Amino acid sequence: MRETTKLEPACQSFLVDTLEALLHQDSPTGFTAQVVGVAEGLARELGFAARRTNKGNLVVTVPGRESGRTVGLCAHVDTLGLMVRSITADGMLMVTKVGGPLLPTLDGEYCRIYTREGKVYTGTVLSLSPSVHVQDDAATRPRDEKNMAVRIDEKVRTRDDVLALGIAAGDFVCYDPKTVVTESGFVKSRFLDDKASAACLLTLLWQMRQTGSRPRFDTYFTFTVHEETGHGGATLPTVDELLALDMGCIGEDLGCTEYQVSICAKDSGGPYDYEMVSRLVQLAKEQGVDYSVDIYPHYGSDVGAAWRAGMDCRAALIGPGVHASHGMERTHLDGLTATLQLAGLYLELA
Repeated sequence: MRETTKLEPACQSFLVDTLEALLHQDSPTGFTAQVVGVAEGLARELGFAARRTNKGNLVVTVPGRESGRTVGLCAHVDTLGLMVRSITADGMLMVTKVGGPLLPTLDGEYCRIYTREGKVYTGTVLSLSPSVHVQDDAATRPRDEKNMAVRIDEKVRTRDDVLALGIAAGDFVCYDPKTVVTESGFVKSRFLDDKASAACLLTLLWQMRQTGSRPRFDTYFTFTVHEETGHGGATLPTVDELLALDMGCIGEDLGCTEYQVSICAKDSGGPYDYEMVSRLVQLAKEQGVDYSVDIYPHYGSDVGAAWRAGMDCRAALIGPGVHASHGMERTHLDGLTATLQLAGLYLELA
């Protein structure tokens, strides 16, 4: 394993602060206006033009040094979540998944319920057999949509009590990310998929502002908001090449670690562009960026959505290695740094 070149303290501070700011905003797919506002505010403060699309994506335009090609970088700021499905007779909230959260890992997690009137209530995601002192199947009952519910932190005894609070079917339920950055450089949090990569994109903008550098070609930085439900990349700006920054997978039969940038050769949608993947591998080799090339067995990205929507472009995907994806995730600052470095090399910043 190569030793990753460390970021300058100011750059690392911006990266970590930005990541924490994004993680602080609840943003399940369909409820992303606030987190997009954070990203938009940072981009504008750095001097870049930014606009929101009808669908809710944020597009930041970065003029290049040359004409002849248009490039796109994208990362998604929507996350997994839950939505109120129904209310039980005794005032519990039955939920449906938004995206693909690993439901057994949510048993006992604190959460917030957002009503359409702007009220926010707190609660806890629990099994419907939550007590070992009462239920025989407390340890064995399935942790799925039929057998889990949200206990609200309000004095409610009936369905009507809950309705009186303004809570109703269709309200978003957002569970805590529980973000911690350790002294040893680990970042452990839910929703590193894909706010870790979104923070890398914003840090690239910060680096360009600090150094006066620009990419070789005109570039769109797009922060998408429907990736976790499969169609986030369907309305990306039309480009000649697209590089998605999303989490790298860690596990059995995979080479990536939390300290590396993962270059995806193939996911469940098929291979990425061979020439573009090869170019990224060569850049990493030549510049000493710690990387791994991997195949993700159960994975889709904004690239697949863009291709299915008919975009005629080369495309590839890179990202920091993230352990325990869609559960209690963890990565390392080395992996974020390697991702940032490879993305900058790809853009040919100067």
